[in-house]
Amino acid sequence: MFDAFIIGGGAAGMSCALVLGSAKLKPFAEHKRIGIVMHQRTSHLQNALFNNVLGLTPGTLGTDILQHGKAQLQNLYPHVEQIDKEKVKSVTKSSEGFIIATNKNTYTSKTVVIAVGYTNLITIKGLEDYIEPHPRANLEKSRIWLKNDNHLIDEGLYVAGTLAGWRSQFAIASGSGAQVATDILTLWNHGKHTKIHDKV
Repeated sequence: MFDAFIIGGGAAGMSCALVLGSAKLKPFAEHKRIGIVMHQRTSHLQNALFNNVLGLTPGTLGTDILQHGKAQLQNLYPHVEQIDKEKVKSVTKSSEGFIIATNKNTYTSKTVVIAVGYTNLITIKGLEDYIEPHPRANLEKSRIWLKNDNHLIDEGLYVAGTLAGWRSQFAIASGSGAQVATDILTLWNHGKHTKIHDKV
């Protein structure tokens, strides 16, 4: 049983995983099991070029961020389980949380974060009732979102990034993933508002 299970290895998903992973030494998070399905093939970072993101060297490629992000997560927070070469097929509510079925395995988790792209090609069964036209994208592009209230779709089920209704900007998607992580940390910390910072 995972305590948090993230679906999507793009900007929002990896940002969420990094913030959750960074809380490892906190008493409320030290025994939490965190997983992330690192499916990146459909990430918009695959063809992205960044010149306008604070902290990134102009000319940074999205493909480099995908590779470096995986390494950063592995090197700094190896307790976050990276699940490679699997695609999520369904997310089903259960009495203890959720059952996540991939093309290879089945997982259970108390909390799930959906952090895949906002195209209408989404194929994860169990999310159909939440799909609506994206509120911040041009209609002709047929973008979607998962209807939510401040990232929360249903109890224990979150959405992050463009699929949460945000515009397709790297900084926005990353911030959305980090926001969801701090919401989960706050739950783990018995409702006490929580954020994790490293200091010099």
